[in-house]
Amino acid sequence: MSKNMLTVIASVLLSGLTAFGIVKANQPEAVPTSQTQTYSIDGSAYRTVNLAQDNYPDFTYAAESAVDAVVFVKVTIKSMQQYSIDPFFKFFFGDQFPQTQEREQQGSGSGVIIRQDGYIVTNNHVVQGATKVEVTLNNNKVYEAKVVGTDPATDVALIKIDAEGLPILPIGDSDKLRLGEWVLAIGSPLGEQLRGTITAGIVSAKGRSMPNTTGEFRIESFIQTDAAVNPGNSGGALVNKAGELVGINTAIVSQTGAYSGYSFAVPSNIVKKIVGDLIDFGSVKRAKLGVAMSPVTEKIAEEMKLSSLEGVYINEVSKGGAADKAGIKEGDILISIDSTVIKSPSALQEKVNSFHPGDKATVKVLRDGKEKFLEVTFQDSEQITGTVTEDGATAFYGGLLNEASKERLAALGIKKGVEIVSAGNGKLAKAGATDGTVILYVNDQPVSKPRDVVDIAYRSKRAIYIEGVDATGRSVYFGFAKDE
Repeated sequence: MSKNMLTVIASVLLSGLTAFGIVKANQPEAVPTSQTQTYSIDGSAYRTVNLAQDNYPDFTYAAESAVDAVVFVKVTIKSMQQYSIDPFFKFFFGDQFPQTQEREQQGSGSGVIIRQDGYIVTNNHVVQGATKVEVTLNNNKVYEAKVVGTDPATDVALIKIDAEGLPILPIGDSDKLRLGEWVLAIGSPLGEQLRGTITAGIVSAKGRSMPNTTGEFRIESFIQTDAAVNPGNSGGALVNKAGELVGINTAIVSQTGAYSGYSFAVPSNIVKKIVGDLIDFGSVKRAKLGVAMSPVTEKIAEEMKLSSLEGVYINEVSKGGAADKAGIKEGDILISIDSTVIKSPSALQEKVNSFHPGDKATVKVLRDGKEKFLEVTFQDSEQITGTVTEDGATAFYGGLLNEASKERLAALGIKKGVEIVSAGNGKLAKAGATDGTVILYVNDQPVSKPRDVVDIAYRSKRAIYIEGVDATGRSVYFGFAKDE
């Protein structure tokens, strides 16, 4: 850098300091100027930066208007604990003594009131398996809650208390969040004693996904922030400066289990659609595009002569699916859906999840160097979503599953299994399933809970084979391809 250039930069800095000094001396109460210009090193380019006082991070309005709508959620989970019996004792007394014992465990999280008549959104993992759910409001009132429905794929759950006139948190548009925007996290970190805790941070990233080691189907497009979040914040509110709900705090990335700078929230636009479905239909109506996809790599960009790595590469198109019928082909680069630019597979998942079966949208793809606009009509998803309905049944390929009751198992002479309470009219029914059938094995693996069936099916690469007994006790076998 030349000596003259250094002199120019020094002059600019000194000029700024001098001007600030004059303002402070003559007008002690003045606020910072609303705009300033920052220059590049060579002095040729600049941008205008807004320094208006209302853009400084004053969270008093957002915090005070939102905190009363965030609740503490306490759950009770009953589980069976196995213990061993001394063989010598067993030799004399036989098997008359039980080898399992029921025990209760306590868990907790947070929730957000979204309707004055008692509807509260939280995380699925907060209430999963709960036999009792209790909600404590910010005014210390305690209510017993019922689980309206859950959606494991997005980790969203809806619960309800019997109350009216409750304070609510309006749902904002998470798509409008910008990187670097200030947000608040409100919840009950580390338990009831710290309920209503408010922390602040910025939007660090959007469209984040995390490694999936379970093989379960997930829809992830998290908002990443650096607002301090700890165990107990799950299900709590992520709030913008306007006091609107823009996300549900869900997870942290930490080697210690405590906050270490990274927290993740389910975007409010996903939450709004899920809870709307659970209230209106009792289950999630998930649209399906019918493609397998991957990020656009440098190799793909080079081969296709792309100018950027944005969009998603279509690896496969399901025959007869929504994408196939719209004319989307293997090898296309999907760029946008309606007016939303698609930058990654997680962003595509999030956008498709905002639609209902039967909705139409305009999809822009890049093919052979040319842009094409195609109209797609989303289909009903018969995927193994694992959605839990209001009465506790689990959705499975168009049918509904429940854990078989002890009386049902005893009548059929079996020890454990999963009952098909409704075969529905989807893949499950078309494969030959009937109401009342009890599933014993899925892909040769024994099952005892609906979640077992769902998890095994998610991990299956090609086909799902089911073995069980029908309502009369007759052995039945059926199967179907995972994707068609």
